Amino acid sequence: MEIISNPTQVEIKKAAQALMDGHLVAFPTETVYGLGADATNRKAVSRIYSVKGRPTTHPLIVHVSSINQVNTWTSHIPNYAIKLAKEFWPGPMTLILKRSHLVGEFITGGQDSVGIRVPSDPIALMLLTEFEKLGGSGIAAPSANKFAAVSPTSADAVVEEISFKLKNKDIIIDGGSCSIGIESTIIECTGPYPRVLRPGSITLELMENLLGTIEEKAPLNTGIRASGMLEIHYAPKAKLFIGEMAQPKDGLLALSSYPTPEGVIRLASPNNLEEFARDLYKSLRFADQLNLTRIVVIPPPGDGIALAIRDRLIKASAGSK
Repeated sequence: MEIISNPTQVEIKKAAQALMDGHLVAFPTETVYGLGADATNRKAVSRIYSVKGRPTTHPLIVHVSSINQVNTWTSHIPNYAIKLAKEFWPGPMTLILKRSHLVGEFITGGQDSVGIRVPSDPIALMLLTEFEKLGGSGIAAPSANKFAAVSPTSADAVVEEISFKLKNKDIIIDGGSCSIGIESTIIECTGPYPRVLRPGSITLELMENLLGTIEEKAPLNTGIRASGMLEIHYAPKAKLFIGEMAQPKDGLLALSSYPTPEGVIRLASPNNLEEFARDLYKSLRFADQLNLTRIVVIPPPGDGIALAIRDRLIKASAGSK
């Protein structure tokens, strides 16, 4: 395994070639770090599942460099999905679309749909562009961590999570800390109206400002599986409790306006919702590094990205009851 920090264009090309050769490349996005493989290479994709310990029925998200690459992967793009893509790509949004006949079921978990995203992180876009120049058409990249564990927002977290399972020719690209810190909004686009499957920083309010009211028109649960939809996900080793009073020796994550009780270990004091999202996984991982047994999080109120933060906390705490 090789770690590349502050990659040059030459090193990005080397990583793209590694992907073409069937190796794995962990790389930064604006949301979290992804563990990438050539999305058309069944053997390489199977290694993603093996390294993560991820069920093969759990679909992967395919990353491409621009909206112009989407037609390879989908048989139909609704007009509203085109509007969403033009407005929010590159960015932290995944669209679930009807897959084309070229898309292998080893990517989709056996479903007739596929998740597509155009990330905005400059290193991710450079890697995708170089990969496509070599003849690649998309990089499958779930978060670069053990399945259902805390997502990595730094290269150090990737090393801590999965480096022992990587091989000599695999690569980790260190691009610093992720700017958003929680995963992309996932939007199902297989019916007449979009439906949010996983909240993120592209909020329902932003979508409705673009498309008009959609929430009551969106279909009921259609059974589509997507990343982050399991009951337990994003979970630290410590038990996580939401909204409780922190006790001595507990770790605490709360907005800076919330005081730290005596004897409690403050994990982070974000000043706003964006900082809270960036600090979330870093704080949970920090608590595990300190071998804490309990984490208390005072969740931020409100809609928008606060809703996404609470979604991650509910799933991270599901096994702590």
